[in-house]
Amino acid sequence: MNTKPFGKTGANVSVIGQGTWYLDHGDRKRAIAALQRGLDLGMTHIDTAEMYGDAELVIADAIAGRRDEVFLVSKVLPSNASRRGTITACERSLKRLKTDRLDCYLLHWRGSYPLEDTVAAFEELVQSGKIKSWGVSNFDADDLDEILAVSGEGRIACNQVLYHLKERAIEHAVIPWCERHGVAVVAYSPFGHDDFPASGSKGGGVLARIAEARRATPRQVALSFLTRATTVFAIPKASSAEHAGENAAAGDLVLTKDEVAALDAAFPRGPKPRGLPML
Repeated sequence: MNTKPFGKTGANVSVIGQGTWYLDHGDRKRAIAALQRGLDLGMTHIDTAEMYGDAELVIADAIAGRRDEVFLVSKVLPSNASRRGTITACERSLKRLKTDRLDCYLLHWRGSYPLEDTVAAFEELVQSGKIKSWGVSNFDADDLDEILAVSGEGRIACNQVLYHLKERAIEHAVIPWCERHGVAVVAYSPFGHDDFPASGSKGGGVLARIAEARRATPRQVALSFLTRATTVFAIPKASSAEHAGENAAAGDLVLTKDEVAALDAAFPRGPKPRGLPML
């Protein structure tokens, strides 16, 4: 599994991690087995959120006895992101995850509380050792400008955003902004939301041809394409240990320039949208 520097945190993190949205909706034993298989294969970045129901509880069981292997991330809801509310939400997540610290803690999306209050809470949590770093999610470039003005350079660890082959909006402004400021980009829903390119489609055909040539699967090729930039990570969810194994194998697949160009043509990024897409 290839790793990259995660922003300016000093941590090297697996290029492919593990998402957990809806993880608590299926069979608990299968979910735990999938997470543990992912860890075994080097997918040590596990992402969750207080919004994800009981996902934090499932993760706690999966990482029991293995906490030091994991780069663990959770998120605070905007409705809880006051200064006191952020600290309370973090402490609640720590309890549910059965750990004493998070490696990174994110604001899930912008809400009504001033960014100054949320950032102050994040910095207080860093000082107390409850989180090692903090970041944001679903922030467009102008939002990033605003929070940078509050925090200063070097404090924002990452921006977690929607990014898949059919949704490349972040390539216009968000990825370049993050590259300039040393901020990691984490792609959520990297296969689309039940919208992965069909094998019979034009783009699906390109994926299939590259996958066959590289003895990989189309999903592995997609993950490799999305993480081609030095700042970008991806956190696909796996519903089984087998699926986790497929995701992990993308972590050392590096596409050629010609393969990247073919995918770029098959899945054009399109014009810059007025607003940042999100789920």
